[in-house]
Amino acid sequence: MNVLIVDDSAAIRKILRRVLQQAEIPLGEVYEAGDGAEAVEQLGSHKVQLILSDINMPNMDGLQLLGVLKANPEWKDVPVVMITTEGGQAKVLEAVQLGAVGYVRKPFTAEQIKEKLTGII
Repeated sequence: MNVLIVDDSAAIRKILRRVLQQAEIPLGEVYEAGDGAEAVEQLGSHKVQLILSDINMPNMDGLQLLGVLKANPEWKDVPVVMITTEGGQAKVLEAVQLGAVGYVRKPFTAEQIKEKLTGII
C-alpha cells in the first residue's frame, strides 16, 4: 500500500513514517508533501492508497486538499485520515463532512495510528 503523508513539519512526517512501519501496515512506497499543493503534485505522479494529512498548513491546508481530492474522479475514493493538533471540533467535523474517513490528534501513539488504520485498510 502506497501512502502519502502531508504535513508542513518534516519532523512529524518522519515520525508518521516510523509509526506506519511500527504499526506493521503492509507498506509500499511512502511519499511526503509539505502542504496540500505539494500533495496534489505528488498525486499527479504517484498512485497512493492512503493519505495522512495535517489540517493546518500554509499554501493549501488539509481542508482545501480534501476539496481538491473529492472533486477529482481519480482521487476521490482514496481514504484520507487527518492528523491534527486542532483542538476544536468544528474543523475536524468539517474535514469529516468533506470526506475524511477519520482523524487522529497530535501527539499520537503508534497504537492510535494502527487502531485508526485497521478499520480503513
